Amino acid sequence: MIEARFSGELGSFKLDADFTAPSRGVTALFGPSGCGKTSVLRCIAGLTRMAGGRLVIDGEVWQEGRRFVPVHRRALGYVFQEASLFPHLSVRENLEFGQKRAKRGSHTIDFDDVVDLLAIAPLFDRPTAHLSGGERQRVAIGRALLSQPRLLLMDEPVSALDSLGREEILPYLEQLHRTLSIPVLYVSHNIEEIERLADTLVLMRRGTVRAAGPIAELLADPDLPMVRMPEPVAVLDGTVKEYDPGYGLAKVDVPGGTLLVAGDLGPTGTVRRLRIGASDVSLSREASTDTTILNALPVRIDSVAPAGETQMTVRLKLGADGRGAPLLSRVSRLSWDRLGFASGETVMAQIKAVALAKN
Repeated sequence: MIEARFSGELGSFKLDADFTAPSRGVTALFGPSGCGKTSVLRCIAGLTRMAGGRLVIDGEVWQEGRRFVPVHRRALGYVFQEASLFPHLSVRENLEFGQKRAKRGSHTIDFDDVVDLLAIAPLFDRPTAHLSGGERQRVAIGRALLSQPRLLLMDEPVSALDSLGREEILPYLEQLHRTLSIPVLYVSHNIEEIERLADTLVLMRRGTVRAAGPIAELLADPDLPMVRMPEPVAVLDGTVKEYDPGYGLAKVDVPGGTLLVAGDLGPTGTVRRLRIGASDVSLSREASTDTTILNALPVRIDSVAPAGETQMTVRLKLGADGRGAPLLSRVSRLSWDRLGFASGETVMAQIKAVALAKN
């Protein structure tokens, strides 16, 4: 478990952030520019020391009261927006530098595994000046991992890349997510990155933590701003049950039901993240058989809130008992009033489209 609390002033900016995060998976610090995300990351790294601060990593105190572990003694890796590689060293030499920083006896992340994971081998002998932006970031991530960190910090690692560069590196970040056993703190103001990568979300605003918890719950929380976006979405982690090659459809089990998803999503047991837009979920009192919509599941209406003057955003929980994963539906006020739905009622959700949030 990561326990972080930082309070104090940075010039005219006031920081008062307090959250906990799991010691595995990706925790995203998300919010608009200037809300304090990078400041929190720098506090965790030990690059900034706040007057009021507490940081505990799996029971080990890195900061509390007078105790302050300096940055060079914190077992962490830091990946910045711009890959800070050593220009006078080759790719291989940059990676070997990361190895040399590791504490003796801490080698749990293997050199060859990192090279394979990030597909770095073809770049070994190239000068860093001859790398693309995405290649540079892959090398920077590899160097950080080879320092054998207990915690990996990533400060908007794809924000400096163009769209092609981002699409090049995001699959590698997803693979890291599936492979790493160490926690990752990931700073971003891009909601699509967060949907693809994060397990836990820390939502920040004006130097404070507005909410923290599992991303699936927070994306569908009617009290938070993501629900009020023009196209709110829900994300669900599902497990591939089987694949029908004749129809090109995979059955994916999610909490509270089973979905049909287009494409071969991998062998049985593969975990895939699914993305369902609120505008792709319609509601009815009974299941319809005369429809081209493949996914119709019972859901419990959890809450409803206005979305402008003419629409409503409905938070749903999968399953007739309402114990499954959260979904969102965006419906017109006219439809809501005509059908007379109410919170706590079990209805049918007709899901027009299910997309992969992860490749």
